[in-house]
Amino acid sequence: MDHLKRRNFLTGAAGVAALATLTTVDAPAALAATAPHQTCEPDPSTPKHQLRGMWIATVVNIDWPSKPGLSADEQKRELVSLYDTAVERGYNTIVLQVRPTADAFWPSEHEPWSKYLTGTQGKDPGYDPLGFAIEEAHARDLRIHGWFNPHRVSMDTDLDALVRDHPARLHPDWVVAYGPKLYYNPGIPAVTEFNIAAIMDAVTRYDLDGVHFDDYFYPYPVGTQEFPDDDTYATYGADFDDKAEWRRDNINRLVKGLVAAIHEAKPHVQFGVSPFAVWRNIATDPLGSDTTAGAECYDDLYADTRRWLREEWIDYLCPQIYWAEGFAPADYDVLVDWWARQVRESGSHTRLYIGQATYKIGTSTQSPEWIDDPQEMSNHLTKNQEYPEVSGDIFYNASSVVADLLGATSLVTTQHYQHPALQPTMPWLDSRAPAPVVSLHAVGDGNPVTLSWRSFGRPASTFAIYRFDGSSEPRDCDFVDARHLVATVAAGTPSGGTRWTDQTATPGERYTYVVTAVDELGNESRRRATRV
Repeated sequence: MDHLKRRNFLTGAAGVAALATLTTVDAPAALAATAPHQTCEPDPSTPKHQLRGMWIATVVNIDWPSKPGLSADEQKRELVSLYDTAVERGYNTIVLQVRPTADAFWPSEHEPWSKYLTGTQGKDPGYDPLGFAIEEAHARDLRIHGWFNPHRVSMDTDLDALVRDHPARLHPDWVVAYGPKLYYNPGIPAVTEFNIAAIMDAVTRYDLDGVHFDDYFYPYPVGTQEFPDDDTYATYGADFDDKAEWRRDNINRLVKGLVAAIHEAKPHVQFGVSPFAVWRNIATDPLGSDTTAGAECYDDLYADTRRWLREEWIDYLCPQIYWAEGFAPADYDVLVDWWARQVRESGSHTRLYIGQATYKIGTSTQSPEWIDDPQEMSNHLTKNQEYPEVSGDIFYNASSVVADLLGATSLVTTQHYQHPALQPTMPWLDSRAPAPVVSLHAVGDGNPVTLSWRSFGRPASTFAIYRFDGSSEPRDCDFVDARHLVATVAAGTPSGGTRWTDQTATPGERYTYVVTAVDELGNESRRRATRV
């Protein structure tokens, strides 16, 4: 035991034996069990499982790369900088746009390289951006979801501007011009099949943690212009008396088909959607929210998001509630309550996250709170604590998180993200826990203390580290929230050794450390403990 420099609060042979047991066995033998009659009440302000995400948009170079044509090294440095900001802010998930306009941020077998990388569609950027993005995210203990736009082909209407072998030029009958852009026609079955194949190319070849859609299905209405699909409806819509129902069925088939393909290929990879937050206004449908939004997801985008959640078609739903508290047409509080109620009333297992409009802070004149109140965003997260159905937030967008106008994103971190959080669990995908760590040791007397351990068996993606006062035994109830969670550490290679140094330990203090292995779906191993 000379590898442990510890205070002599355990003395003699009995003390040495007790410490040896604590170091090498898992709970409940090592840790005090909670009495059967005791109820563990987690603190809603320090949730143990919570998604904290940041969207990185690539279309028209909104976030990354900052402009087309940067060198590979410059692009890499920019992305790493965004990741480091996410870590500093206490986030644990990146949502990276990798198919912005029927193109790719990886060497796709189906679509050309995105022009937002080099300035020229189809030009090899000299490295694999998606492969690099995944590797660097995981090295920082960030989960990464690939964000795909299913139908947008280009940001203008010039079909001939696409590379000659672009699928849209090879299949011009798939493409429609609407407003200022080109789209794949969602009503053509071959389009749905192609979209699924193009997305699955990334899913099968890369270690993505999730697949993500935002709010673009059928495009948002452009004035009084009708989406030009009369001929498509005449060809494929014979089973539907109503074109709107047919359009919703087209989107339903895309969602269900993609979910099935993802889970068949990689059961642990989750699929989620971040839709426009208003399913329907209450004036349109008594089941809708008490809002007067100018667009309705069900009627304008033909996305029946309420059904997807209630019938558990998707693994998570993240409505973009991009309005301030008290904003009359679409009050943040009203919409959070409405979506939480959809989960609660249906008993759905689909996880509910909230999309947050960081980009409005200090810039939007929609309501005064965005311009004047640095507390507005933090208030949103405080409101969320009232709803156990809400399992996290995703912030749009990365550039605004970095800008930190009004100090508002820093305030969110200070007030809500002082403790790490594990990923929300999804037991319908996988509930198996990784193998517990072994050979856990602590070295040091005060500041710093260094822990080391090894991991074998079913691999982990993360290790969770808890710290307690060393004079008493942690109990089961101490692990129901994140009050004692001090760090998470990215897992290295299977069976590899891992180290973590506690730089905040106080010299002369006694501590008990507990380490667990955690997989990409938040499943946590049995606990191992050591004292110093």
